[in-house]
Amino acid sequence: MSASVLVTRASFPDIIDRLREHFDVADNPSDTLWTQDELIERLQGKEGAVTAGSDRIDARLLDACPMLKAVCNIGVGYNNVDVAACTERGVLLTNTPDVLTNTTADFGFGLMMAAARRITESERFVRAGKWVTTGRFDMLLGGDVHGTTLGILGMGRIGQAIAKRGALGFGMKVIYHNRTPLAPEIEAQYGARYVEKDALLRESDHLIVVVPYSASSHHAIGAAELKQMKSSATLTNIARGGVVDDAALATVLKEGGIAAAGLDVFEGEPQVHAELLACTNVVLTPHIGSASVTTRRAMAALSVDNLIAAMGVGPNAGKPPTPVNPQVLGVAPTPA
Repeated sequence: MSASVLVTRASFPDIIDRLREHFDVADNPSDTLWTQDELIERLQGKEGAVTAGSDRIDARLLDACPMLKAVCNIGVGYNNVDVAACTERGVLLTNTPDVLTNTTADFGFGLMMAAARRITESERFVRAGKWVTTGRFDMLLGGDVHGTTLGILGMGRIGQAIAKRGALGFGMKVIYHNRTPLAPEIEAQYGARYVEKDALLRESDHLIVVVPYSASSHHAIGAAELKQMKSSATLTNIARGGVVDDAALATVLKEGGIAAAGLDVFEGEPQVHAELLACTNVVLTPHIGSASVTTRRAMAALSVDNLIAAMGVGPNAGKPPTPVNPQVLGVAPTPA
């Protein structure tokens, strides 16, 4: 008898069909957002699951679903999952790194440019018919991107890809802050310079946030940090909601403390802070940093590869490509 697995969100039918070759598959083609209780109900009898950031996987759920062996999260981040609780119960967690690096870097850079050059504000201006009544020389002036200082908070794969675009494509001076400095040869590729966080905030013309969410990064950019930024600066968050204090950012944007912001992630998403919605100098997008056809298909395919292997079938049986807690498999975790 085939093992049963669950796919919690709508995906690409042809990729999900690969699971049907090995398992009894329950999926969610209507893409209904389930409560945790509804998710627990649907996980009964399931040994594996393909999950998304909207699914909270914690000790309560795991204890209620004792047959669950593998949780294969679609996305690089997995702050929706209690990793320690999974590891304690022998449940494997996987994610989908690498396949979305360049697409997300493209989007982050584009979001920063849209904020700096007031692109969405300009579109609203045209759609409202305002262009026909005024065409002032100083209309909708924004900030330059080329030749300015690009600050990156979180210099992992995506941060480095953004640095490459800024340094090589736009002649930007790149500064960054990380838990630890990068190797000199990596810094040299982008002419990047490690600075302390305070210096990053003070010196950046355009600051892009790319750090993973954790208890230690909660509100890493809050009221105190925003006050250190230039009034002409922009802030772009493509990391996770909660890394930036959205309420504090809304206040600073309204008061002119910084020029503009671009946000793809939010605290409490899909809800967006009402004060942010009222700001004209912020570009808001619905967590679509990796949303190209090619990349989203690659993410779905990697999550399926992980689940097939985690369940002990297929050519890579027992060796999922991207485990987060490989100690469940008897493999020592890679040092951070």
